[in-house]
Amino acid sequence: MAAIPDLLRRSRTIAVVGLSSKRFRPSYGVAEYMQEQGYRIIPVNPNESEVLGEKTYRSIEDVPEHIDIVDIFRRSEFVGPIVESAIRVGANAVWMQEGVVHEEAAQKARDAGLAVVMDRCILKEHMRLE
Repeated sequence: MAAIPDLLRRSRTIAVVGLSSKRFRPSYGVAEYMQEQGYRIIPVNPNESEVLGEKTYRSIEDVPEHIDIVDIFRRSEFVGPIVESAIRVGANAVWMQEGVVHEEAAQKARDAGLAVVMDRCILKEHMRLE
C-alpha cells in the first residue's frame, strides 16, 4: 500500500458516494475531516440536496468536474455499478472504505487504469501522512 500516500498527496477532489447529512454517520465525519484538510468534497447521494455546504449529485456521471478519488460508503454489493461509473467519468482512483470489499470490481478498475484502495479508511490513511 505504498501508493496510498502518493495518491492522497496528488489528489484534490473526492466524490463521496453515499455521503449523508446525518452527522453521526461515518461518511459525514470522514468527509468533514477530508474537507478540513483542503480536499474538495463532492457529495454523491440521490437522497440529499446539500452536505457540508456542497451541492449533492444524484450520480457520479452528474458531477460536472474531474474526480480524483471516488470514495465509496456503500455496502459491498452496490460497488460494481459505482466502479463502472468511476471508470466512465475517468476518475483516477476508487477507494472502498473499511468493510467494503469487491474483488471483481477492483480488478475491473485496475484493468481500466484506476488506482484501487479497498477496505481502508481514507481518514485514517490521511492521518498517517502527518
